[in-house]
Formats: sequence, C-alpha cells, structure tokens
Amino acid sequence: MPTSEHELPLEMVRNRPQLVPTILRTVFGLDMPYAEPATLTSESYADLNPAELRCDATVLLDDPETPTHGVVVESQLRFKADKLYSWPAYLALLRNRRKCPVTLLVFCRDQAGARACGAPIDMGHPGWVLTPLTVHPGLLPPITDTEEARRLPELAILGAPAHANPDGPHTKAVLTSVKAALDEVHTQGGDNGRLYYDYLMTQLCESARKVLEGTMNIADYEWQSDFAKTHQAEGEARGEAMGEAKSVLLFLSARGIDVPDDIRERVTSCTDTEQLDRWVKRAAVINTAEDLFD
Repeated sequence: MPTSEHELPLEMVRNRPQLVPTILRTVFGLDMPYAEPATLTSESYADLNPAELRCDATVLLDDPETPTHGVVVESQLRFKADKLYSWPAYLALLRNRRKCPVTLLVFCRDQAGARACGAPIDMGHPGWVLTPLTVHPGLLPPITDTEEARRLPELAILGAPAHANPDGPHTKAVLTSVKAALDEVHTQGGDNGRLYYDYLMTQLCESARKVLEGTMNIADYEWQSDFAKTHQAEGEARGEAMGEAKSVLLFLSARGIDVPDDIRERVTSCTDTEQLDRWVKRAAVINTAEDLFD
C-alpha cells in the first residue's frame, strides 16, 4: 500500500506537472521543451488487466491531444522485482496510445534506492534494454535563486534537505529560496503549503530546521498533515532499525569477521526490526558475513 512518503513527490507532480520535464532536463540532460503545457493525464493503463497495470502518474508534454513526449512517473521507496515487468509495459502502452516518444522517471528516497531501481532491464530482444531514470533529492540541483524558487517551488522544496546541511556551500541561499517557495505555494491557497512545510520539518537537519522555523515565525509548530504525522512514526521506526543494523555490524566487527560492501548495504537498508534482531543473534555464531542470510 502506498505510504505518505511514497505519495509526496507524486502530489508535487500532480500539483505542478512542469516539475517532470524540468527534472529530466536539469538532472539527466534530456532535450525537453521549455514551453508549457505539461499536462497530467490518465494514470491507468487498462489495455490489459487494470488491476495489474496502473502507474503512479503520467505527464504529457505540449498539446495533450497530440503530445510530443510522454513521461511515466513512479515513486519507489525501495526496489520491487515486479517493476521489472510493469515498467516496460507502462512505456509500451503509453507509446502505443499516444504515438510519441516516452520516458520513465522514478522518484526514490535515497541513493541506494535509486541505484537499485535504476538497474538496466534486459527485455530479451537484442539491443532492447530499458534503463529507468531514477532521481533522489541529492541529485536535484540546489535552488539558490528566489525567483527560480517561486517559478517552480516543488523543485526547491524537494531537493532542499540534500543541500541545506551545516557544511554545505549553499545552505543559506537554499533556505532563503525555500522560504520564497513556501510563500509562493501559500499564496496559491489549498493545503499544499502545509504539506510541503511538514515535509521539510521531517527531512531537514536540525540546524536547517531551526533556521526555517525562525524565518517562518513558527517556534512551536505542531504537525498538521497526515504526511508528517505518519512520517514521524516511520522515522522513529527507521531509527530503531538503524540501531539494530549498527549492532549487527559491530558484533561482526568485534568478532573479526569481514563484511563486504554489498552485505553491509543489505543490513543497513533493512527496516524490518524482527529480521534485524534475528541477524544480531546469528552474528554471534556464524563464521562469515555471508552466513548471516542462511
């Protein structure tokens, strides 16, 4: 079931479809038209089984009746093997329906998720390989110009947590731009400003969060959106999992067992505390890191 964190980038795309070609242009260097419109369209590919083929969002560039390009947009918190089959199907069906070039853009939580979701998908036919375009906040450019932030506030807000860190060269300018982006969203009305502010409060580092709180004149802010309330609970669970993962690795290190990078990543990316607890117990008796998963 989709979570609130899964839904946030999709909500941004639904609110401002122009975010999609901007990311494809700035992050991946694709030749995307600057001129609007970018139009959100049908998210269901019901040519086959609609229960199996429903993507998160679809954006059409230029005239939605005769688009020059179509983009399938997905949000993935972690890699799922069934996407190796559904993603190519989404693209093929969209290309057949709209008679235009198509692209797959996948929003991911972090670098590890983007790397896993971006692995090439070999279709079997010679030369036919789909490589998903994956993006996480760290890949987005730092938005340091307030006018640019007002033009596309979602881009400034989504990437801010990756660039507004204590040692970052752009921290002050990024937070100033974020303030401008939030102001712009608030002027447009609706609940988006509340949702985006909550996202920043859960994702920014403590020092950046305090700066933003000061500029927004909100000292004792309480979570407003379902996203933040859910994410706060998810964050606590992830913190517990991170502690368990650290225990597994420390136990293996103390016993002189070498831990390859792929196993270290598998342990640190695990969020199942029951599984991590089992690994902690196994770490006391195994002879190699590979034995952890037997």
